[in-house]
Amino acid sequence: MLTLEDFGTVFLLTSFVGALGFASPALAFVLPPRPSERFSELYVLGPNRMAEDYPFNVKGGEAYKVYLGIGNHMGSSAYYVLYVKLRNQTEPLPNSTTGNPSPLPALYEFRVLLGDGDVWEAPVSFSFRGLSSYGNGCRVETLGLNGLNLHVGKSASWDSENSGHYLQLFWELWICDPESGGFTFHNRFVGIWLNMTG
Repeated sequence: MLTLEDFGTVFLLTSFVGALGFASPALAFVLPPRPSERFSELYVLGPNRMAEDYPFNVKGGEAYKVYLGIGNHMGSSAYYVLYVKLRNQTEPLPNSTTGNPSPLPALYEFRVLLGDGDVWEAPVSFSFRGLSSYGNGCRVETLGLNGLNLHVGKSASWDSENSGHYLQLFWELWICDPESGGFTFHNRFVGIWLNMTG
């Protein structure tokens, strides 16, 4: 059985909870919002702008297409550089653990300025020329990228486990550091493997 003092405690507690319920909309204007996670997204889509049907078995002289995209969720405008690189299976990718980019040279770059919440997407067409086979290897002399011919001189050894000569076309995302004015690796990269035996 509750005493008069217990009823008083229950009444005060109920009144306090009710007051908080009525005051919560007003408190939302006074209290600062929780900071949201700030990040950038980087993606590559196939020729139909879907995450499927990526080019894989490529032939010299034929053109292929993918779509690249960057999404800015950093809380403010951001200036990005997207570097295009090409590697064989023995050359290094960026290291996500240490946050270091691949030491391979950039073949091409896209520069993109995005407001917070904005998304940039662009088609990328590519082809390979000067494709030759020798012994256990394959060599590509030229990468055609959006109408430009870029000398790559890249070789790939035969991969007996996967039955092919593989190169990876990949893109690294860098972001402008407002303090230094320079670009730093943003620890984001995407790529597609290409079988050059076609």
